[in-house]
Amino acid sequence: MAASPSDEVADALGRVLARRSGSTGEVRGLQRLTAGGTKATWSFDWAVPGAPPQPLILQQTPPLGAAAGQVPKLNGPQEAALMQAARAAGTPAPVVEAVLAPEDGLGEGYVTRRVAGETLGRRILRDEAFAAARTRMAGQCGEILATIHRTPIRGLSFLQAFTPAQELAAYRALLDGCGVRHAALDHAMAWIGRHLPPPVAPALVHADFRTGNLVVGPDGVCCVLDWEIARIGDPMQDLGVLCMRTWRFGGPGEVGGFGAREALYAAYESASGQPVDPQRVRFWEAFANLKWAIACARRGSQKRPDGRPASLELAAIGRRMEEPLWDFLNLVAPLEMAP
Repeated sequence: MAASPSDEVADALGRVLARRSGSTGEVRGLQRLTAGGTKATWSFDWAVPGAPPQPLILQQTPPLGAAAGQVPKLNGPQEAALMQAARAAGTPAPVVEAVLAPEDGLGEGYVTRRVAGETLGRRILRDEAFAAARTRMAGQCGEILATIHRTPIRGLSFLQAFTPAQELAAYRALLDGCGVRHAALDHAMAWIGRHLPPPVAPALVHADFRTGNLVVGPDGVCCVLDWEIARIGDPMQDLGVLCMRTWRFGGPGEVGGFGAREALYAAYESASGQPVDPQRVRFWEAFANLKWAIACARRGSQKRPDGRPASLELAAIGRRMEEPLWDFLNLVAPLEMAP
């Protein structure tokens, strides 16, 4: 019988880890996880004789598409290097154990230690096991973001620097490329263009720091995942994304569904020594809604070679475009009426 895809992955992983560690071992319990929309994510244990099995994660990153030239998108080795730099600066990023090479036969990607905890937003926000964690997470996120934003960027020359105007131009190009037209999208694009904030001292920005990309345990946030769209830009962008309603998963808190803006802002200011600009945070929260609406439009417009929708799942995501647009309109309406 031909080897299954999982058997082939296990064999290749065994060779990668044996070469790295200098010890022969065995890949056990390999299973493909459902999490990670753009990556193939595998959970497994690496067992070496005479030592406890080591829980690990393999992430295979897809080749960068045409859109990579328009918006920041890191390949596997770049993302691994960034996580190592962030961890060295004090951020609870994954510990990188191996970076895949072409001769490994697994494509691009990396192996990290597996962190125990939950990533599913609805469980984090509803399960009693995380009740105590929810009371701490807004403050923890403020402290973690301060650490990310002061990470030295020397040696990370692959990171793109993006001003607000460059971000708007890049996402306008993505929207134009998918051919979707909608009056609310046009209005949102125009509003962002009219309210671009002046430049600030740039810093490392995660750009997708939110519930769902945080590993949470009983004591709170223990790991920050998904660094592939990181960039150099406005630090307030990360606070805005974290407050976006889509990523609250129905929770009552304006910060990730679990906390209050005041707790996030106070912890960030204390840890960073820099003031939070609430208006800038609101701008980036509004822009994040526009970006997610464009992402939904792009997914929903994907087609097979015969012209049919690429998949039911992608079509369903496309239908969700109106949710972030509604959130955008509700968010900017009070700002429009302000003197």
